[in-house]
Amino acid sequence: MHARPLPSPHHQRLLGASALWLAGGASLLLTTLIPAHTETLGWTPAFWLLGAPLVVLLALQPALPRQLLMLCRPQRRALHRNIWQ
Repeated sequence: MHARPLPSPHHQRLLGASALWLAGGASLLLTTLIPAHTETLGWTPAFWLLGAPLVVLLALQPALPRQLLMLCRPQRRALHRNIWQ
């Protein structure tokens, strides 16, 4: 098993910035302050506000989707168990 080195401060800043970029872009698109598709730009706003930060996050943390799924699964089981008891 490989020992993982601690992430550098630069890596942490990039991760935080891309997460903030994704959250800000999602809120701009959800509130329709910026439309996802325009006549002149096409789907470019949606890509730069959602796609690009997702690519950066996945490049920095490839295991992130799996970690998020593992966080969500125990909660679903506990909720399901509580409903039927």
